[in-house]
Amino acid sequence: QVQVVESGGSLVQAGGSLRLSCTASGLPFHDYTMAWFRQAPGKKREGVAHINAAGSLNYADSVKGRFTISQDNAKNILYLQMNSLNPEDTAMYYCAAHATRPYYLDPASYTYWGQGTQVTVSS
Repeated sequence: QVQVVESGGSLVQAGGSLRLSCTASGLPFHDYTMAWFRQAPGKKREGVAHINAAGSLNYADSVKGRFTISQDNAKNILYLQMNSLNPEDTAMYYCAAHATRPYYLDPASYTYWGQGTQVTVSS
């Protein structure tokens, strides 16, 4: 049974940085596309970044140049480094694993999800 767990969310001031981590027991990251999503209150879940098995990356326009997705295959950990945070980045952040369709920033494409970690950016 696959279990996805995120960590690293916190309250941070605008302009600050955070690094989120995601582990998934029973699922070798290097074989699958992994992604980060976020959902703010009253809004749809949106794709933030993904990384596929070949190491190709893609980002939502709203985070390009500020966020970096990476993974440590030896430790089976997915990361999201977030810099220059602003209040619009406030959301619950989710890790998603095992894309079944090539729409990698679409939440409907993913099989496994974590419970989320809260990121709050104060102005």
